[in-house]
Order: sequence, then C-alpha cells, then structure tokens
Amino acid sequence: MQRRQFSLLALGLSLAPQLFANPSRQRKHVVAFAQDTMANDWRAAQVRDLQQAFSKRPDIEFVFSDAGGDTARQVQDIEQFAARGVDILITSPRDADLMREPIARIHRRGIPVILLSRRVNGEEFTHFVTADNRAIARQAAQYLARRLNGKGRILVLQHIPTSTPGQLRTEGFMDELARHPGLKIAAVKRADSQRALAIQKVEEALAENLAFDAIYAQSDSMALGAIMALKKAGRDPRQIPITGIDFITEARNAIRAGDLDASFTYPTFGREGAEAALNLIDGGRLATRERIVASIAVTRDNVERIEPIF
Repeated sequence: MQRRQFSLLALGLSLAPQLFANPSRQRKHVVAFAQDTMANDWRAAQVRDLQQAFSKRPDIEFVFSDAGGDTARQVQDIEQFAARGVDILITSPRDADLMREPIARIHRRGIPVILLSRRVNGEEFTHFVTADNRAIARQAAQYLARRLNGKGRILVLQHIPTSTPGQLRTEGFMDELARHPGLKIAAVKRADSQRALAIQKVEEALAENLAFDAIYAQSDSMALGAIMALKKAGRDPRQIPITGIDFITEARNAIRAGDLDASFTYPTFGREGAEAALNLIDGGRLATRERIVASIAVTRDNVERIEPIF
C-alpha cells in the first residue's frame, strides 16, 4: 500500500527534505509532531498552536503528520520522523500501551520526546504536559451531583478509552460517583470525542428508551453533539444537565444559551510543548519532567470572565 503523505499543506507548511539532504546549507532545527487526527477541532487547534509558537523562530522547521485516528499509522509516523533525524519529536499517543515501546525506542536513540495531553504507560520520554484529568472528572461528578440533588441516572459519552485522558476521565468520575449512592450510570457509550459519533450514540440511547437525567461528556465536541441529538429528537437540553471538557467557543455559546451546564478548560498544550522544545534546542534544562496546567470549571456564573481555549 502506498504510504500516505504527511499533512503539511493544511497549515501552509513544507517538509523541506533538502534540510536533511544538503549538508552545505545551514541546517535548521526540525521539530516534528505526530498527531493522532486532524478531524477533531481540538486536535487541529493543537497543531495550530504549535505552528504559531514555532513560527517566531526562523531557525525552527516545524512539520506534522495526521494519523487519521489510527494507532498503527501514528506509530509509523513517529518512526518515519525518527528515521529522518528530527531534533525533537512531539506526539499525543492514541494508545498508552501500544505506543509505549515505539516511543521508548526513539527516546533511547537520544531524540527528545515531548508528550502533550496523553502519556504512555511507561517512563521513557523526556517531558509530559497535561491537565489533571482525574481531578476534572471528579469535579464534573460533583457538579452533576449538586444539579441532580444527589439522585439520578447519568449517560457517559466516553473519550478514546486507550488514551490516558479517556481512562482518567472515566476513573475519576466513577471514583467520585461512589460517594453519591443516589447517582447511577445509565450507560457508557464510546464516542471518541467526535461530534458526529456523539450524535449517533445519543440517538442510539434515545432509540433504546434509555432513561437518563444528565450527560457527562468527556469533551465539548461530544457535549455539543449530544445537544444536537436531543434537539433533533424534540428534547430540550436545558432540562438535562450536561457537562463537557475543553471550553471551546461553541461551548461558551452553549453555556450562555443554557444548553450546556458546565465545561472545564483543557488547553491544547501546544504553547507549553513548544516552550519545552525551544528550551531543549537552546541548550536549557526543563525544570520538571511533568507539567500540570491548571483547569477552570466554567458555568454561567463565570462564563463571561473566562476565555475559551480557541
């Protein structure tokens, strides 16, 4: 099968292979990002944030790939970047277990590996930037417990369960729910943070006559898909508490309209990842191996004071 081309034109970039092939030219530092998928608006924004941060440095060549939501492709992408001799690899692993060893091999070769949002189930990487997914999930459960007065059934729209955010956003929610015996899980439906898939899963739940009093969506894309599905079915989302994660502009608008109850800020970590990469390129040392970025709960009480992540 013919190998697909890296998705460089989407941001007007070029791989510039002559940087690798022509030793007479002054070599730029090449930073590569192996992205999971560009079909998700949050992940596309993550690439843009990296590109914008690196654009301020003419000595940096930034390239990225699009695995199309396929773990095997993402592994191939990081291996191809390593074979080209990039200076730094950045990635957000779709599968914490399956990508552990491929990332470890690249790290052992001496190529710094920076992980954004998602980590691997191992310790062989250089730097990891994220928010506290478990704490966010617990806050979401606490919020819905208050909204439901401690009693009700919750439909969970799940992020990719092989990724660490998907795992922690489920575990943290379930841990907190155990403290509220009147709250039950109506169903957990995997929607992979895809809006279209969330629409399908909520429509499926309605067709099954599944009883639920609230929706915990593990991303804003899924929350917005749920709202669309409810409206299409003639259900008023303002009567069903819904929480999301990310706090994108559409989520702010939905909170203003009363369709979405709450979201939790979850930045793309592109700027923080670029900062770490530039620090390494400039010969500096990273203060910590893992960087936790604060998250803010956003409701109608503070929606006008908090800027969306994009």
